[in-house]
Amino acid sequence: MCRDYVLDCNILPPLLLLFSKQNRLTMTRNAVWALSNLCRGKSPPPEFAKVSPCLNVLSWLLFVSDTDVLADACWALSYLSDGPNDKIQAVIDAGVCRRLVELLMHNDYKVVSPALRAVGNIVTGDDIQTQVILNCSALQSLLPLLSSPKESIKKEACWTISNITAGNRAQIQTVIDANIFPALISILQTAEFRTRKEAAWAITNATSGGSAEQIKYLVELGCIKPLCDLLTVMDSKIVQVALNGLENILRLGEQEAKRNGTGINPYCALIEEAYGLDKIEFLQSHENQEIYQKAFDLIEHYFGTEDEDSSIAPQVDLSQQQYIFQQCEAPMEGFQL
Repeated sequence: MCRDYVLDCNILPPLLLLFSKQNRLTMTRNAVWALSNLCRGKSPPPEFAKVSPCLNVLSWLLFVSDTDVLADACWALSYLSDGPNDKIQAVIDAGVCRRLVELLMHNDYKVVSPALRAVGNIVTGDDIQTQVILNCSALQSLLPLLSSPKESIKKEACWTISNITAGNRAQIQTVIDANIFPALISILQTAEFRTRKEAAWAITNATSGGSAEQIKYLVELGCIKPLCDLLTVMDSKIVQVALNGLENILRLGEQEAKRNGTGINPYCALIEEAYGLDKIEFLQSHENQEIYQKAFDLIEHYFGTEDEDSSIAPQVDLSQQQYIFQQCEAPMEGFQL
């Protein structure tokens, strides 16, 4: 690969030396663009030891005012942080996190997009590494991005938050306190499918690791219906994500029913009201074994063995990549005597 060849030729030291000189802006732009390309690639990635010396230079390039320089510096950091936790830690140790978070509020999407990718990569690390980003007030910068007119920014922001909600309960609470979840649930209902997928991960992750109070908060915000709506999409992975979220909620309801002695799971009715039970029943004939087994288990465990009318098969809406269930309507006329 040409990238590895020039790295093996020891290009990095003279390239980095250029940044210590007074250069014309065009030279700086070209140099940081070259630097970002040396850091780029996943199959395979560059040898980290050969490109990590550029981290110190990248840390101060983030404070250059030129948009092109900023964008390429952020792209370079996004490439360097895309990998295992030791790479993420090296990027954190370069002291770039706070500035990356600040750049999420930049007025040019050309800068916001790579800064967001770098921040998102960092929070794929462990809880301690994620906390570094949270300590930089990242959620306050991410919240406005959830209403961005640019769908790719909205999607990446949801993906970033989904990695935060995969953390510990204190981190989930931080997301709650930042008032992020109402926006996520709105996205889950109205956004393009690729963005809804990331929002679904964010909510299901929170139901997986969250406390009882945190899960109840999500239910009160109205997360059940949009999760039920995802059960009709043709993306098997997202159907599983939605089923897992609903299962986590139902499990909590079962615990509440045992604790208060009523024996009634309060979330079963909410799922039925959202036509979720009909959709789960239909999934018992899904071609994916994990999905139909999960659907069968949910019905058997939480909804009993009542016979439901499953004679009407759903229609298929290919434009939306999902199945359409017809809601049963009462007959217009009453019983004839």
